[in-house]
Amino acid sequence: MLPEDHSANRNTVALAGLRIAVGCLFLIFAQYKVLGSGFTRGGGFQWWINRFLQDGGAYPFMIPVLQRVVLPHGTAIAFLVAYGELAIGLALVLGIWVRAASVFGFVYMICLLFSSNYPGAHVPVWQYFGASLDHSVLALCFVAFFSSRSDEALSVRRRWGAHSVRG
Repeated sequence: MLPEDHSANRNTVALAGLRIAVGCLFLIFAQYKVLGSGFTRGGGFQWWINRFLQDGGAYPFMIPVLQRVVLPHGTAIAFLVAYGELAIGLALVLGIWVRAASVFGFVYMICLLFSSNYPGAHVPVWQYFGASLDHSVLALCFVAFFSSRSDEALSVRRRWGAHSVRG
C-alpha cells in the first residue's frame, strides 16, 4: 500500500466518523420531535420561533419570513423539521444518500442561523461569526460531507456493495 493511499483511507474514515457523529446528533434531536407530540402538535415549534423573534435572535430580513410564512404554517413546518432531522440523521449514520442529506442539512443550518443567531446591528464583524457557531460549524460539516467521499467508509451502501444507492 502506498503512503498516499493510506492517508486517503485515513481521511475517508475520519470523515465517515464525523459524518456518523453528526448523524447521531440529528437522530437525538429528531427522536423527541418524532416520538412525542410537544414539538409538532403541542406548539413547541411555534414557541421556538416566537422566542427567536422576541429575543432579537432573527436577522432583520428573516423576521417577516418567520412571521408571515413560518408561524402561519407552524404545524406543517414542525413536522417537516422533525422528519427532516430524522431523514438527515439516518442518511448520515447509514452512509446512504449522504450528498442529498448534506444539501438539505446545509440549507437547514443556514435557515436556523439566520432565524436565531443575530448578534445585533452594530457589533464587530467577528461577533457575527461567534454568534453563529452552533449552526455554522454544522453547515461546514455538511459542505465537507457533500464534497468528499465520506460514504466510502463505514456505510451500509459500501457494505451492500450497492453503488446505485449513492446520493
